[in-house]
Amino acid sequence: MSFVKLTESDSSYRNLEKMPLKELLNNINAEDATVAAAVLGALPQIKLLVDAIVDKMLAGGRLYYIGAGTSGRLGILDASECVPTFGVPAGLITGIIAGGHKAITTPVEFAEDDTEQGWKDLSNHHVKSQDFVIGLSASGSTPYVLHALKQCKNNGISTGSISCNPSSPLSAAADFPVEIVTGPEFISGSTRMKAGTAQKMTLNMISTAVMVQLGRVEDNKMVHMRLTNEKLIERGTRIVMEKLQRTDYAKTKELLLQYGSVKKLLENINKT
Repeated sequence: MSFVKLTESDSSYRNLEKMPLKELLNNINAEDATVAAAVLGALPQIKLLVDAIVDKMLAGGRLYYIGAGTSGRLGILDASECVPTFGVPAGLITGIIAGGHKAITTPVEFAEDDTEQGWKDLSNHHVKSQDFVIGLSASGSTPYVLHALKQCKNNGISTGSISCNPSSPLSAAADFPVEIVTGPEFISGSTRMKAGTAQKMTLNMISTAVMVQLGRVEDNKMVHMRLTNEKLIERGTRIVMEKLQRTDYAKTKELLLQYGSVKKLLENINKT
């Protein structure tokens, strides 16, 4: 199958500047509603990817996301949220973006076109064969990401990819490709829209499923979450009160802060 960038195809909608606001919003929403079905079609690929990541991480490996622009920012977002949500150490899951830290908030011109910097950025994190790298690119052809994955393969590092075009070069380079075919964007080529939503949904699924498989969730609770603000402290206190059928909020909160996490508190309470 030949590679066609459907994400760059012309929008089905015309004269957006003349469209009444209600119609504009309804049409964007209608396009967004198609994303979940596209992700559903990729679930078998996502399962294979998650299984491969879990195997690596159970053996002590780390997970890296690498991308450019919106894709890179989404990877950084997902990686950074795993630390407070699941209580994993910083560096276990890392997002890397073309252009470096500045590119998180400010576009860095031509950074995505650099065919060597992606591997250099991964090397700066001392990536090794025990780790797993996921390349993120809506088009599936971003040079920064594509060549980084090729170098991973040359160095015996397992890889996955998330893209939004079928039969992309990035999919061919990855060991475990995921293709979520979202089609033309509402604004032609604006992949921060449906393609970005599809990538965010998929990253949510991957990190959540991996963390569940690694034992960072019990029942439906974030028992390893870090108590980094009052909201999380209150949530943790309520979890403990529910688990232990306690009614004394103040004492439970005191114990939670003493042990530092829901999991540690429950383990110690159960020993006594």
